[in-house]
Amino acid sequence: MKLLFDQNISYRILQLLPDSFSDCRQVGVVGLHNSKDSDIWQFAKQNNFTIVTFDSDFFDMSILHGSPPKVVWLRTGNIPTSGLAERMILNFSTISSFIDNPEQSCLDIF
Repeated sequence: MKLLFDQNISYRILQLLPDSFSDCRQVGVVGLHNSKDSDIWQFAKQNNFTIVTFDSDFFDMSILHGSPPKVVWLRTGNIPTSGLAERMILNFSTISSFIDNPEQSCLDIF
């Protein structure tokens, strides 16, 4: 599963996720710290990542441009990184199914 965590999600999440999330990256780790959303979008598209974000702007981009990339929009409110990692693990099968479904471009996780 190739997930690209947006800048507003700590890179520390990568250390908290199990091996099933081993292909995940955070934008700062791939050299996109403080990049424009459009640059992150292009990187994700070119490298087959699904964007994971708290930011509604990526949802809007998915409406305008379609996918790829796909977007996982976290609508959990402000939770610690450990709680976010737990939420991702709990939703692993939902996220996997979403990524495999060509009909969907955005998944909301509450």
